[in-house]
Formats: sequence, structure tokens, C-alpha cells
Amino acid sequence: MRTIKAGAVTEAVKKLCIEANCDLPADVREAIRRCRQDETFPIARSVLEKIEENYLIAAAEGVPICQDTGLACVFLRLGQDVHIEGDLRAAVDEGVREGYREGYLRKSCVADPLRRVNTGDNTPAVIYYDIVPGDGLEITVAPKGFGSENMSQIKMLRPSDGLDGVRDFVLRVAEEAGPNPCPPIVVGVGLGGTFDKAALLAKQALLRPLDVRNADPYYAELEEELLMKINALGIGPQGFGGRTTALAVNIEVLPTHIAGLPCAVNINCHVTRHRTAVL
Repeated sequence: MRTIKAGAVTEAVKKLCIEANCDLPADVREAIRRCRQDETFPIARSVLEKIEENYLIAAAEGVPICQDTGLACVFLRLGQDVHIEGDLRAAVDEGVREGYREGYLRKSCVADPLRRVNTGDNTPAVIYYDIVPGDGLEITVAPKGFGSENMSQIKMLRPSDGLDGVRDFVLRVAEEAGPNPCPPIVVGVGLGGTFDKAALLAKQALLRPLDVRNADPYYAELEEELLMKINALGIGPQGFGGRTTALAVNIEVLPTHIAGLPCAVNINCHVTRHRTAVL
């Protein structure tokens, strides 16, 4: 049994909050660069150039890529042979608190969905726990802005809806989102499980590198097909038109019930932020 002190978790989360908000992952940068090179519509190309300039300045100066520094989503892969010395949730929240304060990141969390009073420190974090073999702790911080989160949807399709039903739903969600989620977007799709699990799968899909396709060729082909069709919508960067509406479509799948076909679509903007550390 290995022991990890809660203070180490706090330090890691603090650092990840700041880094995730200021430095875009390499795979996302490369996807934007490639789309900018391939974009033939002058306005769209110009917008993509500005997006590149923005994230380069953010990384160089250590400032947020976007003013919406997101709700703190924290994914914990906790080894079953690890003991956390202290309160794990409190340690994560303290890391978020310190990271958002020291990084001068906007605090966007309200304590109650209806009464709307800001907590003042972007806590509590939204934490997802996964117990895995081993004696390590993998922490991923993925700040989620709500311009894109608000465009996400879930639908309990019928098994008879099949592949066509999934295609139609994903495309409809992307089309209805339009310019609102600050395209070019990344589209996470969760298929299977239950109502809630499909939504989690869709969010986890956004953590996969944009240049890595689903390991199952059937779903890898569907990812490419949906990306092509979403880009054919012509919404374009920031909604000004063009061939670059989405950077990638990532699909994650789980077994489900014989009577159901849950399908969730979690939209992210081009600032698809996430940072990982292993303790």
C-alpha cells in the first residue's frame, strides 16, 4: 500500500488548473494549424490565424487562453493500492481554490443553480472517480467553459434508430449549436451505458487526443464521416462560414441494455483544455 499525502494532490491540482487554462494541448494546436492551412475561405482563415495568435500569446505570457476559465472538472484515476492521507475531495477543492486565485482565473461557479450566488473561488470542483489497478494517482484537470457546455445534448434513442439515428442526432446537435460554442468545435460522443453514463462517456471523449481515432475501425470510420458532415455544414470558425466547423469527433462506447441506445453529445470549443499529472 502506497501513501500519497493530500497536500501533494492540492499542489498538483493547483498547477494543472493554471497550466490547462494557459497552454493549449499540442494535439489541439496542431489540429488548428492544419485546418488553417487547409481553409480556403479568407475570413475563416483569418479567424483561425487570430485563434493561433491568441493561444501563442497566452502560453508565452502565462495568461488564460479564454476569459471563460471554466468549471473545474477533475478526473481522478485512483490506484486500488493507494491510500490518500487526508481528505481527497478537500485536497482537490483546495487545489482549485489556490490555482484559480494564483493564476488570476475567472471564478465561474455558483453555489446553487437557481439562487446564483458565486462561491468566489471556483469550488467545488466536479470530480469523477475511477478506481484502477496499481499504486498511482492520475489527475486530469479539464476546465469546461459553458458557451460550449450549454450546446450539449443527450437523447435516449430507440435501438431501431440504429446508426442513422446516431448520425442524425449528432449532426442536429452540431447544427443547432451553430456559432454559439465558438467553433471550430470538438465533438465528444458517448454511446451506450445508461442515461448518465453516456453523458460521462461523451465528456471523457473530449480528453482523447484529436489525432487518435477510436480503436475499433467501425467507430473510427464513423468519427471521420461525422467530422466531414459537420464541416460540410459551413458554420465555420466563430460562425463566419468556411470549411472548418469542427476539429475532431471523438466517440466512446459502452455496452447497453437491449431496449436502449443512449447517445450523448458533449460540445467543446476550440479551447479544448486539459492537463494531466501522475503522482
